[in-house]
Amino acid sequence: MGNQVTTALAFDLGATSGRAILGILSDGRLSIREVHRFRNDPIATSNGLRWNTRALREALEEGLRKAGEHTPQLDTIGVDTWGVDYALLDPNGELVGEPYAYRDPRTDGVMDPLLDKVGKARIYSATGIQFMQINTLYQLHASMLQEPEVLNNAGLFLMMPDLLNYWLTGVIACEYTNATTTQMIDCRKRSWSSILQTIDFPWQILPNIVMPGTVLGPLTEEFRKIGAHLNNTKVVAPACHDTGSAVAAVRASGTTAFLSSGTWSLLGSEVAQPVRTEQALALNFTNEGGVNGTVRLLKNITGMWLLESCMRDWSKQGSTLAYSDLIDAARRVEPFRCYINPDDRLFLHPQSMTGAITEYCVAMGQSAPETPGQFARAILEGLALKYRVVLEQLESLTGSRFTDIRVIGGGSDNDLLNEFTANATGRRVSAGPKEATALGNLIVQFAGAGAIASIDEGRDLISHSFEPRVFHPQQDWSAAYTTFKNYLCRP
Repeated sequence: MGNQVTTALAFDLGATSGRAILGILSDGRLSIREVHRFRNDPIATSNGLRWNTRALREALEEGLRKAGEHTPQLDTIGVDTWGVDYALLDPNGELVGEPYAYRDPRTDGVMDPLLDKVGKARIYSATGIQFMQINTLYQLHASMLQEPEVLNNAGLFLMMPDLLNYWLTGVIACEYTNATTTQMIDCRKRSWSSILQTIDFPWQILPNIVMPGTVLGPLTEEFRKIGAHLNNTKVVAPACHDTGSAVAAVRASGTTAFLSSGTWSLLGSEVAQPVRTEQALALNFTNEGGVNGTVRLLKNITGMWLLESCMRDWSKQGSTLAYSDLIDAARRVEPFRCYINPDDRLFLHPQSMTGAITEYCVAMGQSAPETPGQFARAILEGLALKYRVVLEQLESLTGSRFTDIRVIGGGSDNDLLNEFTANATGRRVSAGPKEATALGNLIVQFAGAGAIASIDEGRDLISHSFEPRVFHPQQDWSAAYTTFKNYLCRP
């Protein structure tokens, strides 16, 4: 590699915020710098909860502009986003309305009738994807039931990162890892599944699938005008699903499980082939597409969404409590006041999260939290205990004993949750890098552009450049785990 310097920009968009991270590869070391950060909040409209694509496009432009303040030449760009949400374009390439956000309640009650019609086992055998009402398959079915004219007028279907790539390059394609979150991809053929024929979906609007690392092409003239540093920039499709990019950053197979911690928590392991057994179906595990032809066998767990939503509630009430102060307060209050299943349906899209948690505790005959510290502790304890449930399920599916959990993503910065996770699971926890998603995005760009030989080389770069923090179990949570599982068994 010598002293050659390669630069790449990772646009990492989550369901609450986004950032543009500049990666600089020089002399065998990888360094990163955040050049732009922005909010990404859906907008409640008279036509449902929608994403603000104009704001997303402006964020792309601003991130590209600011990158030019730090490098005279940007070699590549890669975009990753959250999964399941999509955009529809008309035959002229214009949006057919703003894309729905997955927490819009239009999918309430839609999934089960479709499963009765098509067959749950049939869908799982074809796709290997867990059943969640937010999946693209059920969003599209809701659209066909509630507003069929929208799909009838559409000329093109794109997932959210594919829409941004289309704007950047004019190239029409769906990246594989993100496309698997739709529950519409045949996990063996890695192409659109014939299961769509059962819901009369218009096949003609589906684009081709491309694999992570594919060079999509140069920027359009409109984006090149932003600055001279973009004259020769190529757009590379990383693992466009943010979890796919996060897992691309680390080695998480064998005896190491990954835990991607953010708005959602995703716990799993990288495996060679999809696991579509009756047990995997019963446990509702998912087989999402990974890099290097791998599969991410994992389960979604509602993550920091609960705490983020509580903080919004308190902010509306005039609270200025900082996140760090909230975690300190959670550390000081009494443990195990109540046990919360983070995946209870009450917590999907409540008007008030603190109200939903109180309602849940009352229904379970428990003492509800009263102070912010008590709410935060109950949430973090519930997450850590749910991680153990899912980890043991993962072990039963893979036949592996996981001795280590690698926590990546923004939630890896929460040392109290890391401590709780080590205590609840009895496993060693390695936390970081916080920016795993951007780092995984960057190394796939580098590999796709030929700056490094492989994803494995990129993972070595990351491990040499970013040291994780290690947590060992300090307390035995066995009794608490038994109590937690008893609450999970309640209707």
